[in-house]
Amino acid sequence: MPAPIRLRELIRTIRTARTQAEEREMIQKECAAIRSSFREEDNTYRCRNVAKLLYMHMLGYPAHFGQLECLKLIASQKFTDKRIGYLGAMLLLDERQDVHLLMTNCIKNDLNHSTQYVQGLALCTLGCMGSSEMCRDLAGEVEKLLKTSNSYLRKKAALCAVHVIRKVPELMEMFLPATKNLLSEKNHGVLHTSVVLLTEMCERSPDMLSHFRKLVPQLVRILKNLIMSGYSPEHDVSGISDPFLQVRILRLLRILGKGDDDSSEAMNDILAQVATNTETSKNVGNAILYETVLTIMDIKSESGLRVLAINILGRFLLNNDKNIRYVALTSLLKTVQTDHNAVQRHRSTIVDCLKDLDVSIKRRAMELSFALVNGNNIRGMMKELLYFLDSCDPEFKADCASGVFLAAEKYAPSKRWHIDTIMRVLTTAGSYVRDDSVPNLIQLITNSVEMHAYTVQRLYKALLDDISQQPLVQVASWCTGEYGDLLVSGQCEEEEPIQVTEDEVLDVLEGLLVSNLSTPVTRGYSLTAIMKLSTRFSSVNRIKKVVSIYGSSIDVELQQRAVEYNALFKKYDHMRPALLERMPIMEKTSTNGPTEIAQTNGETESAVLDTKLTPAVPQPASQANDLLDLLGGNDVAPVIQTSVPTKPASAGGELLDLLGDLSMTGGPTPAPASSAPISQPPFLLDGLSSQPLFNDTAAGIPPMTAYNKNGLKIDFTFERSNQNPNISVITIHATNTTEAEMTEFVFQAAVPKTFQLQLLSPSSNIVPPLNQGNVTQVIRVLNPQKQQLRMRVKLTYTHKGTPVQDLAEVNNFPPQSWQ
Repeated sequence: MPAPIRLRELIRTIRTARTQAEEREMIQKECAAIRSSFREEDNTYRCRNVAKLLYMHMLGYPAHFGQLECLKLIASQKFTDKRIGYLGAMLLLDERQDVHLLMTNCIKNDLNHSTQYVQGLALCTLGCMGSSEMCRDLAGEVEKLLKTSNSYLRKKAALCAVHVIRKVPELMEMFLPATKNLLSEKNHGVLHTSVVLLTEMCERSPDMLSHFRKLVPQLVRILKNLIMSGYSPEHDVSGISDPFLQVRILRLLRILGKGDDDSSEAMNDILAQVATNTETSKNVGNAILYETVLTIMDIKSESGLRVLAINILGRFLLNNDKNIRYVALTSLLKTVQTDHNAVQRHRSTIVDCLKDLDVSIKRRAMELSFALVNGNNIRGMMKELLYFLDSCDPEFKADCASGVFLAAEKYAPSKRWHIDTIMRVLTTAGSYVRDDSVPNLIQLITNSVEMHAYTVQRLYKALLDDISQQPLVQVASWCTGEYGDLLVSGQCEEEEPIQVTEDEVLDVLEGLLVSNLSTPVTRGYSLTAIMKLSTRFSSVNRIKKVVSIYGSSIDVELQQRAVEYNALFKKYDHMRPALLERMPIMEKTSTNGPTEIAQTNGETESAVLDTKLTPAVPQPASQANDLLDLLGGNDVAPVIQTSVPTKPASAGGELLDLLGDLSMTGGPTPAPASSAPISQPPFLLDGLSSQPLFNDTAAGIPPMTAYNKNGLKIDFTFERSNQNPNISVITIHATNTTEAEMTEFVFQAAVPKTFQLQLLSPSSNIVPPLNQGNVTQVIRVLNPQKQQLRMRVKLTYTHKGTPVQDLAEVNNFPPQSWQ
């Protein structure tokens, strides 16, 4: 056969290919020639063929058929063959292929070779692709080479030992004696690899970490010599002596000093020296300074040293290199919680980074700016962040608006400032705010009683200017319906009141109902607001006409509201003022139960329920404590309980017939008009649908007796909500077999955290004697995980003048009630 072409000629030929297909044809032709040569056992050109094969492998073409040829080259006595063979083994073999185990004996022989360069090849290969089996077999040879006096072999043996430790951590102690003299070596290559080996051992073993802490003075001395040494052309990089070794030593010092007072004390001086003497005009110096800062922040350093480190990061923020500015912002973000005051000194520089053109820097600067906000700088920082919100790209608006909401809620200097800030966010970025922003702002406005006139006037002006920001329009509609009388009367004291008539207000709200910009949810807010104004304005006939029009709307939600409101005007007009009265002050709560449903911005999203109505009849403190004792600690779900009705039972029945399920939203005077903007649990929203309330298929669930003692019997019957199959509806029936009635009857219940419970008002608080009647009460249980239902109940009543209290557990619910 003719001699194969050289590697240089193959590269030149492949580069002349004009298309991918042409290149592929050349490669296939050459691979065929190489295969033929391999089959003929051509020892003369095997090295050349494997070299060409490795080049084709680098281009992405398959070269696995050359694996055994690499092993043959490794077994050769020629250095040039071994070099290509070991290179091929590192590229074509890994521990997933059994072929690599055939190399073990060759590597062992080469580790004991008389030529250091052959030993170096074997060390490089073992350190690159040695499997755990190979590492166990050859660790002894590596340990011997680590003790040799040859610097060339020691540095390679140290790196190979790092790979052995990663593969077989239990062999770590084998290398411990060899590490004693490594740091005494003058050769920088050996020093560098030794520090890498010590770092690996300290990271993997707490015992090794404790053992090597005694080397801190020696490491400090080496680092000091590097800083103070004069110019050395062999190690100089941009005027700094061996920056790579300095960075490695700083990383090892960081590990050794973390959590240890003595080690940290020993390295404080050298860290201060590095921080003050390192040249910052070149990137090399910045790299060393950055590692120094990380080390100072991780160890138990002095406060002055930490301030120095943060000042270095502050200087990084002024650097022209974007990467350095990004690194500085990220590092400051990590340290802002522990060294808040030191970072605050660079606040103006950080805020300037909000104007940077690089989006990564802007995002980090925004996150850091929010972390710097406190009660002292809230006004200034919010001014800058609101300016940023006005001009930033859409991708930042959601996070920025969310951050402004949280900061304003936490540090607001006054309620007026809080309301103004949130309204500014809704005006500029209303389409990007979180889904719970509407109920949160409504709660804030409701609780700020003295700001009602000012708020409704501001929101009304905002409605006149722009109706494209749906969250703002929803809040404005709600406030106009709730406080429209204050708007018309001009009672605002904080600013000059505007002159507006009832018809003008209704014109604006009717405009929202027909606007193409309004979402279905916004229209619901507007219709409810118009309905509320029927008790605050004198234009009742106009409102009746508007409401009646939407009784035939194609939007089912809007249609149902209009039909119910029409019924209020006609059959139940005597109840309208009570139902549409102003909302009570809301109490913010945090829940540990399952996720709730908040319906805002036209979509139904998962959100945490953070508002609820304050009960009209608050529980006494003793009752609340007793219930807490009953629940047995922290593993209980929140209970939303309505108060005992103060109206006759007939009125309650009429209201239930009229409003479907809306009477379950709590309080003695449930207000359908006020229910829309408040975030509520999912079972409170069932009444907003036009579907049947309960599932007929639940009729097959057998009833059960939950309690039968002292003449009081509690039976449970079950239904399943049609809107949400995860909701079980339990009706309790309390009967009394004794001759005396049971008065002041109260039924309370609790469930584990995985459930959520709602107790509706009982039909009465008196259980008639001799089974002449019963008391009924509805319990609704949300069970999203379909777990077996467990319940604890507490019963209190008065019988023959004697107060009675009893606790019970109910665990024998029929499977159909919760599956």
